[in-house]
Amino acid sequence: GCTSFFPSKNLGCMGDGGAMFTNDEQLAKRLKMIANHGQSIQYHHDDIGVNSRLDTLQAAILDVKLKTLDACEKNRNHVAEQYDKAISQIPNFTIPKRVANSTHVFHQYTIKCEGINRDALRQYLAENEIPSMIYYPIPLHLQKAYQNNKYPKGTLPITEKLCEIVLSLPISPEVDEEQINYIVSHLKKFNNI
Repeated sequence: GCTSFFPSKNLGCMGDGGAMFTNDEQLAKRLKMIANHGQSIQYHHDDIGVNSRLDTLQAAILDVKLKTLDACEKNRNHVAEQYDKAISQIPNFTIPKRVANSTHVFHQYTIKCEGINRDALRQYLAENEIPSMIYYPIPLHLQKAYQNNKYPKGTLPITEKLCEIVLSLPISPEVDEEQINYIVSHLKKFNNI
């Protein structure tokens, strides 16, 4: 598996970083070599590689943040539960689904806005100093890099629809009840409730 340590992630460093996990010793050797300029030993390039080594400063930051990760995830889940309770009662919004026998870390809290103008809602929230994000406005299969593929517009209608209706609300371990209530009250006002 892979994980990102980009600064905005739940466990993020101060710069770019990431990690790969495997229980396959041969794959681990190959990944380590690629991440170190393709070198298996210094100055001997066996393959084309990149500089993907995590520097010691980023590792030290992650080491400190790792100690609070469980508490941060617990707080994120508390914020998500408060959102779930309140937003599920407001028409035109669908809250994130949870899968049984799994845990969610809520890097983002993304709702579906159906039967309303999502972009108008985003503007309204911004006017009331509530940040929101549309993280993936253009489906991957419609990006320029994939224009010569076998998936033209209309072939992935659910993906295309979701890109038009989803909106991510503020979520972090620091979001408090007052902020949640303020955000929810504006979602209600937008719906004339």
